[in-house]
Amino acid sequence: MAWYDEAVFYHIYPLGMLDAPKENPYGEPVHRLSGLIPWIGHLQQLGVNALYIGPLFESVGHGYETTDYKKLDSRLGDNEDLRAFVAKCHEAGIRVILDGVFNHTGRDFFAFRDVRQNRENSPYRDWFCNVNFWGNNEYNDGFSYDNWGGYNLLVKLNQRNPAVRDYICDVIRFWVSEFDIDGIRLDAADVLDFDFMKALRHVANEVKPQFWLMGEVIHGDYTRWVNEGTLHSVTNYNLHKALYSGHNDHNYFEIAHTVKRLYGMGGNRPDGLKLYNFVDNHDVERIYTKLNNKAHFTPVHVLLYTLPGVPSVYYGSEFGIEGKKERYSDDSLRPALRYEDYANAVADNAYTRLIAALGKVRNQAKALSYGDYRELVLTNRQYAFSRSTGDETVLVTVNNDDNSASLTLPAGNSSAYVGALSGVQVTAQGGNITVNLPGCSGEIWLPVRDGVMPVATGMAAIEAAAKPAEAEPKSVDGAATVEAETKPADSASAVENVTKPAEAEPKPAPTQSAPDEAFERGRIAGLQEAILAIMSKNGPITDQMRRDVTDNVYHDSLINWIKSFR
Repeated sequence: MAWYDEAVFYHIYPLGMLDAPKENPYGEPVHRLSGLIPWIGHLQQLGVNALYIGPLFESVGHGYETTDYKKLDSRLGDNEDLRAFVAKCHEAGIRVILDGVFNHTGRDFFAFRDVRQNRENSPYRDWFCNVNFWGNNEYNDGFSYDNWGGYNLLVKLNQRNPAVRDYICDVIRFWVSEFDIDGIRLDAADVLDFDFMKALRHVANEVKPQFWLMGEVIHGDYTRWVNEGTLHSVTNYNLHKALYSGHNDHNYFEIAHTVKRLYGMGGNRPDGLKLYNFVDNHDVERIYTKLNNKAHFTPVHVLLYTLPGVPSVYYGSEFGIEGKKERYSDDSLRPALRYEDYANAVADNAYTRLIAALGKVRNQAKALSYGDYRELVLTNRQYAFSRSTGDETVLVTVNNDDNSASLTLPAGNSSAYVGALSGVQVTAQGGNITVNLPGCSGEIWLPVRDGVMPVATGMAAIEAAAKPAEAEPKSVDGAATVEAETKPADSASAVENVTKPAEAEPKPAPTQSAPDEAFERGRIAGLQEAILAIMSKNGPITDQMRRDVTDNVYHDSLINWIKSFR
C-alpha cells in the first residue's frame, strides 16, 4: 500500500487561479504563489490529501512552453515560494505532484536558443526532433523542426537522445531535492517515448519512496503505460466521458460498461489499474456546464468518489461554477478565484458541502480505495455496485431519474447499513436490504458493525463542522479548518439542496431545549405516517419498506426523506 492508493486529489492550474498575466514579461518575480496558502485549509475541509498543481516553471504563456525547468515561473514568484508552499502542504498532510512537460519545450529554452543562434554548429541540434536546416517556419528561423500538436511554439524534444534523457532525469532529481515533491504528472504521456518513460520510472524509484508517476493519456490500452516498468497511473478519459454522457443520456449502461472494461483491463483486481479519475480539468469543460440536468451533479460525484481509481476535483468545480471551452482560448476553464469569496463555502455552498462529505467518506471507508468491484443492479436509470475488502462491504447506489426508485441489494455479512450522505438506516432481511433512492441522487451505504454506527463523515458531520466549535480550529497560516465531529450518523443535511443552487438554504427551525418525550414520539410517528402515505401513492408498500420507515426515528432524517419526494 502506498499513499496514492488512498489519495483524494485536488487539481490547480496556478497561472489561471492566481490571475497571472497571459504573457510572461520575464521581469522581477511577483509572489503570487503564496496566495494559495490560505486554500490549504479549504483542501483539508474537502478531505483532500494530495494536490496536482501545474504547470509551474518558467514559460512564455500558458505554462506548457517551458523555458527554464529549474526556475519557478516569475509570474508566480521564485523558488523559495514553491519550496515554502510544498512544505505547508506537507504540514497539512497533503502530498504534492507537479506537471512535468518533457515532450516539448518553448522556443526560449536555452538549448533551442543555441540552435537558433548557431544552427548546424550548435551542440544541441540533436536535442530536438527532425531539425531541417533546409526548411523554414513562420518565425523565419531558416530551419524547421517537429513540434507538438502542429504548434511551432512547442518544440519537440528528442527523447531518444541520451543527453536529453540525462538532462530531464536531473531535472526530476532537482525538483525532489529542492522542493520535496511527491510525484509528477507527465504532460502528453501518450506521445512520449516508452524507453524515455522507463528511464523516468528508474529515477522515480531512486529519488523517493513511493514517488508517483501519472501520465496524461487520452485513448488506448492503459496497460501500455501503467505497469511496473513505466507509470503508476494515467488520466482516465474513458470514465470522464462516460460519467457525463451516461447521465445526459440516462444511460448507466455506458458507465457500467466502461468500468467493467477498465476493471478487466487491470485483471479484474482492485490493485490492477489505479487510474486517475476526474470529471473535468484545465482542458475540458466544467462538469456543471456539461450536465444537461444540473441535479446530476450529485450522482456524478458519488460515482467519481466510489468507482475503482483515484478521485480528483478540479479547482472551483466544488463550487458548481461554469466553464465552457472556447474555440481559441481555454481561459474560461482556468479562471482566477479569490479565497475570500469562497472561505465559507463548506457551510454556505451545497455543492461544496457534498464534495467535502464525499472526501471524508472516502477517507473513512477503506473499501473504496482497496476493495474489489462487483456490479449489483443496472438499468438505464439506476445503478448499484459493491466495493469489498476483508470484512468490509460498502454499497453504492445512484439514480439519474427525476423520480425516486427502490432497489434491493445483497447485504453481505452486515445486518444493517447507514447512508453516509442521508443518515438513513436500513436493516437486512433475508440477506438483503431494500433502499429508497430519491430522484437524481446517490448514496454510499456503510455497514453497521456489531450494532455500532460508523462515524458520521458525510453530510451530517459536515454540517456539524460548519458550525462554530468550542475548541479553537486548526489553521494553516490563518486558513481555519475544523475537523468533523465524530457523532453517530443520526441526522443528515438535505442532499436535495445540492440540486437547487439558486434557492437560499432554509435555516433549521428552533427546537425546544427539553421537549416532552411523548410529544417527540408523536412528532416522529406523524412524520413516519406521512412518508408511508406518500409512498403508498407510488405503489404497494412492502414489509421491508415499512420497516425502513419505522426503524428511522430521527427527525431530521425523516424531514429529508419527505423532501426527497418533491
